[in-house]
Amino acid sequence: MNNKRPGILFVVSAPSGAGKTTLCHAMFDKFPDLRQSVSFTTRPMRAGEQDGVDYHFVDHGCFEKMVQAGEFLEWAEVHGHLYGTALSTLQRAATQGADLLLEIDCQGARQIRNSLKDAVCIFVLPPDFSELEHRLRGRETDSDQVIARRLANAKDEISQAHWYDYIVLNDSIEDAGQHFASIIEAERCRTHLWLEFLKHNFALN
Repeated sequence: MNNKRPGILFVVSAPSGAGKTTLCHAMFDKFPDLRQSVSFTTRPMRAGEQDGVDYHFVDHGCFEKMVQAGEFLEWAEVHGHLYGTALSTLQRAATQGADLLLEIDCQGARQIRNSLKDAVCIFVLPPDFSELEHRLRGRETDSDQVIARRLANAKDEISQAHWYDYIVLNDSIEDAGQHFASIIEAERCRTHLWLEFLKHNFALN
């Protein structure tokens, strides 16, 4: 019996502080078969992060060599640092029929949407700017200057939310998590993903 279907790429964006990383971790707990697409970045590692788990941390020279070699599906500069998604990550998941969850900025998400029409794009939205600032300051990881820059960038990022497939409002982490999980479950039931299953298991032409 063939129960395989093509893997899905879930692309998740949000302003810094909106809670997308917390929500993504909750999805990995809820869906053990959901894989994390680990991006490459030149930004410094934060306390508690692990190389190869949160990001592949590389220096600027290494990143530039990967760009020149055409190893990225997309890459962009965000908040003064470079971020990129390796083609090999997606190719490996595709051959195995695995679903990938990728946290990425709006620039990268737009590049992916332009090249991969089947990618499912999700935007995590904070309740308002005052709550976003409160969350950024509560992390106690950034200076006032960095926080001001992130808030300024948030306005541009939120202005792009309209072209995403879904918006998840993160007012309550529990409610947002339920909505996020519902998107994953619904997308996994899309008819076009099951056409090969129908052909193999029910002898349909």
